[in-house]
Amino acid sequence: MPPGKQASVSEAAAPLAAGARLEAMRRRVRLSRLAVWTVIAAGPIALGLALTSAPTTVAAAAAKPTATVRTTATANPAGYAQLFLAAWLRSSADDATSAHARLAQSMAPGIDLPNPSADAQPKAESVTAVRSAQRAHGAWSVTVAAQYANGSVRFFAVPVTTDRTGATFAVTGAPGVVAGPERAEAAKSPYGVTVPDGELASAVGQFLTAYLTGSAEVNRYLAPGVTLSPPSPAPYTASTVQQVSAIEEAAATEKVPADGTSVRVLARMEARDDTGRWPLAYELTFTARSGRWEISAFESGTALKAGVR
Repeated sequence: MPPGKQASVSEAAAPLAAGARLEAMRRRVRLSRLAVWTVIAAGPIALGLALTSAPTTVAAAAAKPTATVRTTATANPAGYAQLFLAAWLRSSADDATSAHARLAQSMAPGIDLPNPSADAQPKAESVTAVRSAQRAHGAWSVTVAAQYANGSVRFFAVPVTTDRTGATFAVTGAPGVVAGPERAEAAKSPYGVTVPDGELASAVGQFLTAYLTGSAEVNRYLAPGVTLSPPSPAPYTASTVQQVSAIEEAAATEKVPADGTSVRVLARMEARDDTGRWPLAYELTFTARSGRWEISAFESGTALKAGVR
């Protein structure tokens, strides 16, 4: 076939091929629509089956991980209020360039400094935040106690505001003297069982002496799988247990009960060093094993770790 005629045939065939592809696409669209309407007409069950058999490309798109949203809780501004009040109480309007005055003014711009007289009581020895109350979103009132050398205590309410993330703080007003928190009524102690002299009382005394004076290894008094680090260096030179009370009645027996029996005890004691005598108290859990009592929990602020020792 002459080249000119071949080109004419190719040019004529191109539109036909494109039309065929377009018609095929239209046919697939019509079939898809027909399938959807057929499923809907067949009812919810068929529709559920159709959804579960959706193309894998859709499932893959749904399985894409979503972005992680991180939020920051509003921080309690107690420490900020405590720091401000300590600087404010130790500053003076007559010396606005002192370190305490500059710190107070940087934390609370526009708040006047105190102006104590020459014969005023000594400056606060310690300042401690004792209560925080959130009044509104971002607005807090922090009660701070100031203790003086003569033993007197004054309580101040310090208004503090925070931003939405709790990352920044500002004192919004001068402190105000307020009444201190009332003393709460202590609940009745659950340690109502008196532990007599015997194996348990002896184990309590031996363990606490080793723990506080370093006279022996504490590991020998611990249950298997438990470790405990004593204070280092040993804080006392001697200790005496004065009273041992328990919650469970099993602690009142002089002999060690069956293996696995656990009792919770409260030991009141006196520790001694070169500076004097100090009353202390410890909450402990003992578990019976092989005719002896072993420490299985130390409740007074030190975590026991599980593990082979």
